[in-house]
Amino acid sequence: MKIAMLARNPNLYSHQRLKEAAEERGHEFDILNTTRCTVHIASHRPEVYYNGEPCVGYDAVIPRIGASITNYGLSILRQFEMRGCWPLNESVAIGRSRDKLRSMQILAKHGLGLPLTAYANDPKQAEEIIKAVKGPPVVIKLLEGTQGIGVVLAETMSSAKSVIEAFRGANVNILVQEFIKEAGGTDIRALVVGGKVVAAMKRTGAPDDFRSNLHRGGSAQLIKITPEERSTAVRAAKRMGLNVCGVDMLRSNHGPVIMEVNSSPGLEGIENATGKDIAGMIIDFVAKSARDGRTKTKGKG
Repeated sequence: MKIAMLARNPNLYSHQRLKEAAEERGHEFDILNTTRCTVHIASHRPEVYYNGEPCVGYDAVIPRIGASITNYGLSILRQFEMRGCWPLNESVAIGRSRDKLRSMQILAKHGLGLPLTAYANDPKQAEEIIKAVKGPPVVIKLLEGTQGIGVVLAETMSSAKSVIEAFRGANVNILVQEFIKEAGGTDIRALVVGGKVVAAMKRTGAPDDFRSNLHRGGSAQLIKITPEERSTAVRAAKRMGLNVCGVDMLRSNHGPVIMEVNSSPGLEGIENATGKDIAGMIIDFVAKSARDGRTKTKGKG
């Protein structure tokens, strides 16, 4: 097969592992810098160009689109889809996952476990939404944040109100969520490939940090998840429409609650923690699934 990957940094561990796994299996694999791709729009002739040359002949595309260029990256991915090129994750599904509020609304609609979450525009409603999530303490998140950036734990009513007012004063959209104290600064990352959990790890935050992101200095270890946690991860991936994703969950007193569904999960932490060839599993799934015209969502929702 001929596979394209949309990614700005070809040297990242995840990107190198996917390239190695593809080439070991005899596939042709090109890493295309997303920002150097251009879209040419003409009736019945959707074209993608890379460094001025047309991108043709690709059987599949693996989107690894950075959060800072989500909108541009999705426009490039949509053009590949319109050409009939099979995407590992579809543009519509990635768009859902990058919007934290929208993803929470979708998961809640289908009855998946979530922390109590509130959203408001007017900073005068700060106290109302803090009480709605049974706080303080509360967790305040930027809607566009990633890797733990823009996540604040406010432990008192006054500090929570101050943070909310400051963010809204800067015209930044935020979510307010209940603080799951019993999780103890740890979470679970379950990696789903093709509707199955293929690996799971427990992430523990750095000392004095309630966030467990590995990018924030956290650590990871192999963990055996419960059948309920496994089912929650699989259902979340299905409802979001993602073939490959990392589902981040907390263990609460009332079962697993989903914090985020990541459509471009990093592979380094989970491969090192589990010893599994996740990159190989992803490439095998691409080889098995990629067929011309098999994009499911067709731009809906």
